[in-house]
Amino acid sequence: MIVVAGEALIDLVPGSRGDALAPLLPARGGGPYNTAVALGRLGADVAFCSRISTDAFGDSLVERLRAENVSTELLQRGPEPTSLAVASLGADGSASYAFHVAECADRLFTTPGRLPAGVRALSFGTCSLVLEPGASAYEELMRREAGRGVFVALDPNIRAGLIADPDAYRERFRGWLPYVSLLKLSEEDAHWLGPDVPGWLAAGPAAVVVTRGGKGLTAFTAGGEFSVPGVRVDVADTIGAGDTVNAALLHGLSARGLLSAEAVAGLDGDAWTELLGLAARAAALTCSRAGAEPPYASELHA
Repeated sequence: MIVVAGEALIDLVPGSRGDALAPLLPARGGGPYNTAVALGRLGADVAFCSRISTDAFGDSLVERLRAENVSTELLQRGPEPTSLAVASLGADGSASYAFHVAECADRLFTTPGRLPAGVRALSFGTCSLVLEPGASAYEELMRREAGRGVFVALDPNIRAGLIADPDAYRERFRGWLPYVSLLKLSEEDAHWLGPDVPGWLAAGPAAVVVTRGGKGLTAFTAGGEFSVPGVRVDVADTIGAGDTVNAALLHGLSARGLLSAEAVAGLDGDAWTELLGLAARAAALTCSRAGAEPPYASELHA
């Protein structure tokens, strides 16, 4: 089983680009939530670990998880409201967000007890590692499970508007790296963090995968640098594209029996080309349709 840990929220997405007063359409989202849904659609054995509101939005979030074959056995529920992310779409379909998260359910996550015995990987990222007190609970879960040999994937997915002290966050990020097997981040995230791929690799991860939008993806390991180009599509928007990359990488590694830092460190160029190519195709399909709508396995192999 792959467990995705982090927030679930409602994206309010404008119905058209470039109009600040365009009608907003609610869509279920949150980086970790999107990753879990994408894994479910790819056919992975996946569970979502979070705290979700008992309000109508929260019920809808849980309903979708179950419809996408994502286990909800690790969910916590609470009466506080669901977090909201108001999206703005650029002319190229890229999304930026304003967050409404004060006193919301997902940030009150508490560290769960022992995870099921079959858990092989844990994925973390986005707002859940910023907003306290939940951020410290997720960090405790990361350290605990890495300590018992679980493969940890991290996508910081920086939301700068939520980070009150950037330097403190960057220091905290560096403190996570000894527990991380696979670090995935965008070029923009890398720039914000202060790009130091060699230093990040030396701190712990077996691989660092950097997404470069339409230009493709690059994996950095101690054994070399491996890249694939992007897949050309007509872009509706980029919502959920990076989350789909997370899911494709994790599912690809799991399907090949490679969910260990040692296995990832030993991948050769052909293996990385295959794995990154899968992620690029999956992300392109997500970008070709509005909102975070990752592909099903049948679409990738059609």
